[in-house]
Amino acid sequence: MAFLTACKLQDPVTIADKLFIDLRRAILEGEIPAGKKISEPELAAAYGVSRGSLREAIGKLENCNLVTRKPNIGARIIGFSTEQLLEIYQIREAAEGMAARLAAENMTEEEVVRLRKILEQHKAEIAQHQIYSQHDVDLDFHFSIIQGSKNKRLIRMLCQDLYDLVRFYRFRIQSGFSRSEQAFQEHNLIVSAIERRDGEMAETLMRHHIRASRDYSCKLLEAMPHSEG
Repeated sequence: MAFLTACKLQDPVTIADKLFIDLRRAILEGEIPAGKKISEPELAAAYGVSRGSLREAIGKLENCNLVTRKPNIGARIIGFSTEQLLEIYQIREAAEGMAARLAAENMTEEEVVRLRKILEQHKAEIAQHQIYSQHDVDLDFHFSIIQGSKNKRLIRMLCQDLYDLVRFYRFRIQSGFSRSEQAFQEHNLIVSAIERRDGEMAETLMRHHIRASRDYSCKLLEAMPHSEG
């Protein structure tokens, strides 16, 4: 992808950069539990880094909304919150609906072809694994459409401010995603609208898709034990 999110460094330059990438992956993939209080001595020893490099990496994680810091309490990994999840989906419904409309208007033919190929790869993944993981950014359907909007401010808002939070929840509550086939069909309709350059329909379908995902995700989250962020 040409666009690089603020929360994803392609070529780590410093020890803090590399540590940020390692910690970010561990948080997103659940190796570090949600809601866990961060022990600087413990993490510095585990990763073999200085406290200064660790604090710099934690600051980057805070900028990505994966870590919260409170006076006299310290830093901790964000926790699960139905309220936060609903807020994320409210923003996504409006902003990604707009992104789909703009993508139908602005994506090049080559980008539309690539979007269709991404969907074909996802179909094969569902057939093989019965889940729709989308863990690879380069294959992420939503990320590609956001990119295709060509609206830099919209891309920045979604990919810098929201993207890691979306992945944080997606990884935890949608593994073994039983809505896989339905989600794929919804994606297919969105791509068809983009191929027809029907921006209004693309926006409507994207909003419907995100609302359906919201309802399902909230139901799953409410059914599982979690810590409030």
